[in-house]
Amino acid sequence: MGLFDFFTGTKRPAAGTPVLSKQAVRDRLLALNRPTAPWRVVDGAGDAVDLVAEWRLEEKAYENAFRQSGKAGVFRIFMKLDEATHEVRAVDRQYMVSWSVQGLKLSLAASGFRGQKQSASFGGPAHLTEQLPSGASIEYRFVTSEIKKPIQEAVTTSGWVYRGVAFGKL
Repeated sequence: MGLFDFFTGTKRPAAGTPVLSKQAVRDRLLALNRPTAPWRVVDGAGDAVDLVAEWRLEEKAYENAFRQSGKAGVFRIFMKLDEATHEVRAVDRQYMVSWSVQGLKLSLAASGFRGQKQSASFGGPAHLTEQLPSGASIEYRFVTSEIKKPIQEAVTTSGWVYRGVAFGKL
């Protein structure tokens, strides 16, 4: 573990984990998408990155749950895959959101966040429950770890490092 790994959210693979190709890592990250999950991983070419993970807020199926959660920000993870170093460099961004009678209305506020975001939820009801084909269920409270943990696990089990970027270039 590196000196600042805890602060940056950097996760490293277990010793001896086979290192997969960049395309295989990309495929694993995109394979995290499920039609019933309230978040997704999408191509990030429009944002000058490889991939973006984000809540699926604009979809009617999730709009009400997000509104009820009381969250006021849209959380996104921007990722670049570096095959030379076997790292997925990731930066978190949060934008302000406002709700209208017609539904979701995004407003990019002057106060935003860029770096590594950690949020937690203790107790209280879940705002959305996803039923998996296996019969298991996942309860969502719309906290950052609900997106980050599966991504970090997919990266590290591919033999790559998930490197959280707090400062500097992605």
